[in-house]
Amino acid sequence: MNRTPPQHWQLADAAATRALGRELAARLLAARTPGTGGAPPALMLQGDLGAGKTCLVQGIAAALGISEPITSPTFALAQHYGGALADGTATALVHLDLYRLEQPAAAEELFAQEEEEAAELGALLAVEWSGRLGALPPEAWLLELELADPTDPEVGRNATLHTPGGPGDLSEPG
Repeated sequence: MNRTPPQHWQLADAAATRALGRELAARLLAARTPGTGGAPPALMLQGDLGAGKTCLVQGIAAALGISEPITSPTFALAQHYGGALADGTATALVHLDLYRLEQPAAAEELFAQEEEEAAELGALLAVEWSGRLGALPPEAWLLELELADPTDPEVGRNATLHTPGGPGDLSEPG
């Protein structure tokens, strides 16, 4: 599958990271296959500890009208949240963290289960530590986060998004 040229952001702080999460949530919802009401493409997150993956998911949750606190599901592996948009449309988020699953087979099994659940719910699926999977789904969006200065986490982050193209892609600023 052809991917669009990557998009790049410099994120000054946690607020900017959450703002990018809100923007991505809107784009992912817009990327649903028209007329199906199904789940949007999965958002695969990669980055070292402290790179801002959970912070970004907090922004996604805010855009989905989810009021529950969003924390990393490192020990639970997966968290499910429900919310509603301003117009009353129900939303859902499945937040997955593969950090503790060092074997690709275990990560792939959990991902397949949660991907199916997200599809049934029409939920947005955000996957932290997606590099634990043997391969990423071709229709998934990949966001790489890294500290701008690894010696100073307060300096900010760099984000790079890779999308497969099609509806809702970020090849043009929105």
